Amino acid sequence: MKPCIWYVSKYVSPPAKASAGGRGYLIMRELAKLGYNCVIITSDSNKLAEVPRLDSPYKIEKVDGLQLCWLRTMKYDVAKSMRRVLSWFDFEWRLLRFPKSSLPRPDVVVVSSLSLLTVLNGFWWRKWLGCRLVVEIRDIWPLTLVEEGGVSRWNPFVLALGFIEKLAYKHADEVVGTMPNLQAHVTKVLGYPRLVHCVPMGVDETALAVPPPLPEDYRLKWIPQGKFVVAHVGSMGIANALDTFLLCARSLQDQPHIHFLLVGDGDLRKAYEAEYGSLPNITFAPKVPKDQVSSVLGYCDVVYFSVHVSEVWVYGQSLNKVIDYMLAGKPVVASYTGYPSMINEAQCGSFVPAGNVGALADEIKRYADMGAPEREAMGNKGREWLLANRQYRTLAQQYADILFPEDT
Repeated sequence: MKPCIWYVSKYVSPPAKASAGGRGYLIMRELAKLGYNCVIITSDSNKLAEVPRLDSPYKIEKVDGLQLCWLRTMKYDVAKSMRRVLSWFDFEWRLLRFPKSSLPRPDVVVVSSLSLLTVLNGFWWRKWLGCRLVVEIRDIWPLTLVEEGGVSRWNPFVLALGFIEKLAYKHADEVVGTMPNLQAHVTKVLGYPRLVHCVPMGVDETALAVPPPLPEDYRLKWIPQGKFVVAHVGSMGIANALDTFLLCARSLQDQPHIHFLLVGDGDLRKAYEAEYGSLPNITFAPKVPKDQVSSVLGYCDVVYFSVHVSEVWVYGQSLNKVIDYMLAGKPVVASYTGYPSMINEAQCGSFVPAGNVGALADEIKRYADMGAPEREAMGNKGREWLLANRQYRTLAQQYADILFPEDT
């Protein structure tokens, strides 16, 4: 029998029930198919997922060839709140007290941020259980908290997280990140280089199925007809940096053939609609179920994402949104200043400087003037590159080589 892997993160969930946390589950599911004994330990307080109701401190399910262990943890309603931070501490306390004798003994434990605090439990398990420890970084904290959350780098909590982060980079057996240039950040934190592996976001095989069509009334009411459609599909919050996109739409009102489509909801949607909803070249459409996202994208000519100017992006991106866009076979335009990846590797779109409205307007006009066959060929490159490089069975084998290098 092959070795046992524990994958521990506060935010994991089966992809059918989640818009976040699916990657870890999918990698572990594929590792289970390869014969590894796989265990996921997570919490029931993932706001972006459908989680089970727990009437006891924990629940263990056997699904997809692996064991999925849910821990009952403090809930919170607002992401940026003290209660969310307290729920991290609550999760760690419950991890410590959880009767792990009910699980197979691990050969390797993967602790995946967020929460970074799980690293401390990981070091204890390595000593107690005699296993290897792999630290996985899906979100660079405390850097993200400082750069995009506006918290002082001298905040005591930030300093404490920084200490744990450095401890993880220095003493873990392996460090894995979803972003391609994480090694540069690790070198900066440690003051010297160490090996860092990249296992990015991937493509779930269920996403390859033919998507359900959009309801006819939705299509007729919300999808612009006879226009060159530039679309952003997803959340409309602070982190999505959509002001550049909306200001670009305002600047291109004299180009009536170009239309800007936003599909989704979020904290800033109402404010954006109030300020920009009267523009004739913008449509704010309702959110659609995840399995219909690709159907929406099929009616678009170019798809868009953006980020704020931040040190976080110096280390690269691996965003679910980009996966969805490329899988739909559409050219991608990104307001993105950072380490380039995916779009440039696949040659399926282009980057313009984050926050530069004029550069974005010029790029959108360039795509609008481009022939449809050229845009289609560019979009297809993205889909083909994803299928060749980012299917989860491929990523799982890469992960296995990292977890058990002696077997390669």
